[in-house]
Amino acid sequence: MKCPKLLLVLSLLLIGFSFGTQTIHAQPYPNRPIQLIIPGTAGSILDITGRLLADELGKILGTQLIPVNKPGGGFTVGTDFAVRSKKDGYTLVYTNNPAIIYARILTPEAVAYDPDKDLDPLGLHLFFPHAVAVQGTAPWKTFPELLDYLKKNPNAIRVSTPGIGSTSHFHLEIIQALSGTQFNHVPFKSGEAVITALLGGHVEMTYDAISKIAPHAETGKMRMLIVSIKSPLFPKIPTITELGYKQDLPASWFAMYGPSGMPEDVKKVLIPAIEKAIKNPELKTKIEKMHFVVNYKSPAEQKKLSTEEYETSLAIAKKVGLFK
Repeated sequence: MKCPKLLLVLSLLLIGFSFGTQTIHAQPYPNRPIQLIIPGTAGSILDITGRLLADELGKILGTQLIPVNKPGGGFTVGTDFAVRSKKDGYTLVYTNNPAIIYARILTPEAVAYDPDKDLDPLGLHLFFPHAVAVQGTAPWKTFPELLDYLKKNPNAIRVSTPGIGSTSHFHLEIIQALSGTQFNHVPFKSGEAVITALLGGHVEMTYDAISKIAPHAETGKMRMLIVSIKSPLFPKIPTITELGYKQDLPASWFAMYGPSGMPEDVKKVLIPAIEKAIKNPELKTKIEKMHFVVNYKSPAEQKKLSTEEYETSLAIAKKVGLFK
């Protein structure tokens, strides 16, 4: 009788161990840290806002989001890394419309992925304006004055941007096509070098995010000449359409994505958590003080916006001879 009892005990122990093992493997997502790829340099606006969002999202998910900077290729290097990562929800990317829209138009040979097929939108975070700025002591008081000078002196004005394929680069190409002028483009790999190049006199003009230019404009070290979209903090600075040009400059945005094909149960956790993080009033106020407009868009809205923007931008690029 002892043997059957012993076998029964062993059987129960094995069953219990089996259930315990299944419980371990069935732990809900997320059960370990998540890697957040940021395809911009450390200290760039993409990096700063991405890390703020990562902190808030980590609190909501109950796990750490580890930001990893992978700059280069007009923000496509880091975005491509996320595309090629495991589709388990433990590698996400906080990227921008240069990587999703403009790089495909300006440098298609450098983009190995199709955002529509290879990335799942998880929520759009914010929009922000760009601005053309010169040194505070520059002779050009208005943008038309700068363009008049450039028409008489082609390529004489060096302009810094965050890189080939960036929103700034695309905007610059549109400005050149609309105005019939030619700037000397000096691309950087995002970060503060774009701004310090102007402050140090290495370029005569910069075209970058207003959040990076505003502090220097407020001290008089820089002078803003135009903005891509109207800024409530600088209502007197005109947009290019207010100067009589018919083509507006597209808005810029940052958003969350994951590699396409992530499990639905993972997305059911991530998407509402990202929405909650973006809509956090304290985080929203903090980011809007940096001259951004926090404006959550659902994955469906995000996909619709990017699709329409790509089609519009591609049409513009073909019209002005930018599409390769």
